[in-house]
Amino acid sequence: MQFAHPHILWLLTVLVPMTAYYVYRTMQGGAAVDVSTVDTVRRAPRTARYYLRHVPFALRCIAVALIIIALARPQSAEHNSRTDAEGIDIVMAVDVSTSMLARDFKPDRITAAKEVAASFIADRPTDRIGLVVFAGESLTQSPLTTDQGTLQTLLSRIRSGIIEDGTAIGNGLATSINRLRESDARSKVIILLTDGVNNRGQISPLTAAQIAKDYGIRVYTIGVGKRGKAPYPAVDMFGNQTFIEVEVEIDEKILQTIADETGGKYFRATDKQKLKEIYDEIDTLEKSKVEVTQFTVLHEEYLVFVLWALAALALEFLMKTLILKRIP
Repeated sequence: MQFAHPHILWLLTVLVPMTAYYVYRTMQGGAAVDVSTVDTVRRAPRTARYYLRHVPFALRCIAVALIIIALARPQSAEHNSRTDAEGIDIVMAVDVSTSMLARDFKPDRITAAKEVAASFIADRPTDRIGLVVFAGESLTQSPLTTDQGTLQTLLSRIRSGIIEDGTAIGNGLATSINRLRESDARSKVIILLTDGVNNRGQISPLTAAQIAKDYGIRVYTIGVGKRGKAPYPAVDMFGNQTFIEVEVEIDEKILQTIADETGGKYFRATDKQKLKEIYDEIDTLEKSKVEVTQFTVLHEEYLVFVLWALAALALEFLMKTLILKRIP
C-alpha cells in the first residue's frame, strides 16, 4: 500500500484535539438538576447505555481518520516485469569413445565432462542447447531446446559404448552443424569435446570446419586428457578389470585449426577443475542478451475507506438516535 498524497496524513493529528475536547466536555458534565441526594442514583445498576456512551465519539474519530486516509489516495501497487531474451543456440558435441573412460579425471573423463556440462547448461536458461555424441559415428542426443529438465536427463544418459567405437571428429562436427544450420539465433556456437585423434568418419574435420564458417558458426574445441600417460581400463586374461598406462594422444593441431577457422578458441583440459574453468570462460565469451523491463500498475483504493467512513457515521447516528437518545 502506498499513498499518492502522503502529506495529507498529517491531518490525522486533528484527532488529538478532538479527543482532548471530548474528554474536557465529559468531565464538565451536561445540564444540572438540583436534588437533595444522589445516593439512590449511585446505587442504581449500570445499564448497557452507560458502557456504550463513548462509542459514538469513537465512531466519529474512526470516520474522520478514514476520510483523511481516503483524501491521501491510498493505492495498491502491482509490480510486473517483462523479460526479452535474445539467446544463443549452442550444440555440445561430446566424444563418447571408450578412451573417455580413462581415469586421469575423477572418476573418469566422460563423467567429469557430463558433470561440468550439466552445470554449464543450468547457468544458461534462456539459450537453446542441443546435444550431439560421437565416437566412430555421430548422432543427435537432443535437438535444440530450452527444456532444462529434458536436456539434463538426456545428458545424464550419455555413456561410452552406445555407438560404434572410434573418433570421428568430422562427423560429430557435421552433425552439430546440421542442428544449427537453420537457426535464426544471433549467435550460433558449437562446443566440441574430444580426447583423441580423428580416425573414423566420412567427413574430414577441416571440411566440417569450413562448413561451420560458411554458416557463421563459432566452434570452441576442448582437448580432454592429461599430458603424458593416463590409466585406461582393460580386462586381464582372467576377465578382471585392470588399468594400463597409455600415452594420451590428442590432435591439438586439428582442434586449434577448427577453432581458428570458425572464430572460436581451443582449450586443453588436463583435469576436472581446468575443464570447469574452460566452460566458465566460454560462458563469459558467449553471453546472452537479456533485457528486463519492469513496470508498476497502481489501483486506487480510496473508495473502500470512504465507504467504511460512511458506515461509521451512519452507525454513530443510529446509536445516538435510537440507543443513546437523550433529553435535550
